[in-house]
Amino acid sequence: MSDVLDPRLLGSVFITLFVIMDPPGTVPIFLGLTSAMTRKQRNRAARQAILVAFGVIVSFAIFGQQLLNYLHISLAALQGSGGLLLLLIAMELLTGKAEEPQPSGNAKVNVALVPLGTPLLAGPGAIVATMVFVQQSDGTFADWTAITLGVIAVHICLYLSMRFANVIHRILKESGTLLVTRIAGLLLAAIAVQLIADAVTAFVEAA
Repeated sequence: MSDVLDPRLLGSVFITLFVIMDPPGTVPIFLGLTSAMTRKQRNRAARQAILVAFGVIVSFAIFGQQLLNYLHISLAALQGSGGLLLLLIAMELLTGKAEEPQPSGNAKVNVALVPLGTPLLAGPGAIVATMVFVQQSDGTFADWTAITLGVIAVHICLYLSMRFANVIHRILKESGTLLVTRIAGLLLAAIAVQLIADAVTAFVEAA
């Protein structure tokens, strides 16, 4: 089984991306951005946003290594910068200072693509985390399967959250959504600190 799938890596990818992309936290933002849409239009927007986010994440997962090599960026530098970035996002989640993006005044702008698909779902944090997982993997079939399934599973959760946004919001209510956001911020802060610690360790060992 270990030659086909690495369960530990799968769990790490899923939990990390789930915390960063925060499916429950997208519910109020999604409802706000699609408030003027019909149910059919809202469902279509959810599908489009997921496809855009998945495409961006996969693109960086596949071509991220070439980009790093071209820019002469080490994995330790990527981990350190990613950790700092995630820490800032975590602080915004914990303090409630994260600003909800507003749709453009241009009615022709598809909010499912921008800002919902990117940078809300496929934001810098998710991109950096995915690239770090790819860089840390051994390149085996089991690792690639775990990373792929982890990314797909998180996007399925995101789609279900937006597809049933009205139901989830009624169940969690404002206080429940806020609680989930705070817990996600705490977990994300721990992940960020671990990334920074690993980067410092790698720099010291390389010195």
